[in-house]
Amino acid sequence: QVQLVESGGGLVQAGGSLRLSCAASGPTFSSYAMGWFRQAPGKERELVAHVSRRDGLLFYGDSVKGRFIISRDNAKYTVYLQMNKLEPEDTAVYYCAASPYDTPQRESKYMYWGRGTQVTVSS
Repeated sequence: QVQLVESGGGLVQAGGSLRLSCAASGPTFSSYAMGWFRQAPGKERELVAHVSRRDGLLFYGDSVKGRFIISRDNAKYTVYLQMNKLEPEDTAVYYCAASPYDTPQRESKYMYWGRGTQVTVSS
């Protein structure tokens, strides 16, 4: 079993930046593709970005392309989400998740989830 703990959320003004981190337990971290999802109030949870297990293949949702960067450090069992040029529409709870599939885009493909970290962007 993999435990995931997110950190780095907070309150930021529009145009600012935040860096989210997700620390995973256990040495099997490199066996999982890692994704970041977000859920805004009254909206469904959506995939923001994911990174494949080993070869670094990346995916970004249309709303964050060119602004967010996902990366992973397998030696530190950590995945990051660098969020730049933040907009009020980015306000949400951000979750990291782990999937045994290589390039998972569906929420159902993710096996383990963190509890989330709140990101609030003020206008």
